[in-house]
Amino acid sequence: MTYETVIGLEVHVELATRSKIFCACPTDFGQEANTQCCPVCMGLPGALPVLNRAVVDFALRACLATGCRVSQVTRFDRKNYFYPDLPKAYQISQLHQPIGLDGCLDLPDGGRRIRLREIHIEEDAGKLIHDPWEDVTLIDYNRCGVPLLEIVSQPDLRSAEEALAFLERLREILLFLGISDCRMQEGSLRADVNISVRPAGSEKLGTRTEIKNMNSFKAIGRAIASESRRQAEWLRQGRSVSQETRRWDENKDASFAMRSKEDAQDYRYFPDPDLPAVVIDDAWIERIKASQPELPAAKRQRYQAEFGLGDYEVSVLTTDPALSALFEQTARLSGRPRDAAAWLMGEFLQAVKARGSRPDELTLDPAALARIIGMVEAGELNRTAARVVFQKVLDEGADPDTAADEAGLRRMDDPHALRQVVHAVLESCPDAVLDYRSGKRQAFGFLVGQVMRRSGQKADPQQVRDLLKATLETD
Repeated sequence: MTYETVIGLEVHVELATRSKIFCACPTDFGQEANTQCCPVCMGLPGALPVLNRAVVDFALRACLATGCRVSQVTRFDRKNYFYPDLPKAYQISQLHQPIGLDGCLDLPDGGRRIRLREIHIEEDAGKLIHDPWEDVTLIDYNRCGVPLLEIVSQPDLRSAEEALAFLERLREILLFLGISDCRMQEGSLRADVNISVRPAGSEKLGTRTEIKNMNSFKAIGRAIASESRRQAEWLRQGRSVSQETRRWDENKDASFAMRSKEDAQDYRYFPDPDLPAVVIDDAWIERIKASQPELPAAKRQRYQAEFGLGDYEVSVLTTDPALSALFEQTARLSGRPRDAAAWLMGEFLQAVKARGSRPDELTLDPAALARIIGMVEAGELNRTAARVVFQKVLDEGADPDTAADEAGLRRMDDPHALRQVVHAVLESCPDAVLDYRSGKRQAFGFLVGQVMRRSGQKADPQQVRDLLKATLETD
């Protein structure tokens, strides 16, 4: 029997507020353990929470960007469970009146529309640090009270590829909204993946399992594929799938049962008595709407209409807000948007990858890049020399003109000097000349390279080719 995979995602997004959700403690990542906590986020007796208004603003941005219906009266609930990283023995979350309901997100390239069940606000728990050498577990409470959005999809996804496309599209939206840095390696974006299988063509949902706290796209894709296979195989053997929470082991490429899967009633939710309802009036919503930035889908359409870029170019340039801003500034300063796109998608992103960084972590002056583009267009630099100048601008913050002059990279404009270089190369490479004249055309590329090398990469490659060809065919 053929089985269909059904996937729902619960995406946890750490919000980029300066302070926590219910206290004034900072949210800086990577600080010394237990140095960013206070009686409120530690859950000490008598400490009372005070809601951070910026958290609600950020949540409203996400709701509006994903087409959610905003709950104009939203409340907080206590989700009760005991675990060492939760000092209060309950988590403040939203069950009965979440801030956003019934949104949607479209998959890339005209893909299907995936429904969102809700967006709700909650606080993060602490972090357990296991030390196998000492056989102890330590607890860092710095993360307690860091504000989260939980974005819950309906079970509309049908493959690992669709789930990853959904997460990538959601990540883009969150980045351009400026409400999270979405750094999965730091836990800013995590996903619980709910997976079930059912006979192809059936409308009835199967029994689902949940794989918790997935923090890389690669792991999510592999976990979905593995768990789908496991469930289908069990059903083919006549066995039943248990509703349970599972842990993904990346090294073993398999998931393992942790505990039976809880339902909402298991957490004994009830309204938090220390937090009043939040009333979100029309004026508040309109203020957020008016300040919403342009989102990736709208940017892609505008880049095609305004700059004449193709589908692939706009898809790359709108993956990151820093990259997008750099492109727009460079395109307008240079007046050559296609060249700006080529440099950023080529040399700039290669440098980002080589450094293992992100576009916002590299400093590149758009005016400097626009000047390099102008120098190439004016014939002052060939492309090879321009790359050298670009590296100096990126690595040292150099001025393009100064870098070109100091390195002697400006184009060789003297035709007589270029002819001398060509003749010198032909005299020093008689075997290559003979090979070319005997029909071995690959020798021509070798000779071009030798001329470029002798000219210090200052000659124009097309002029070199033209002069070499003319010389070889007349001498």
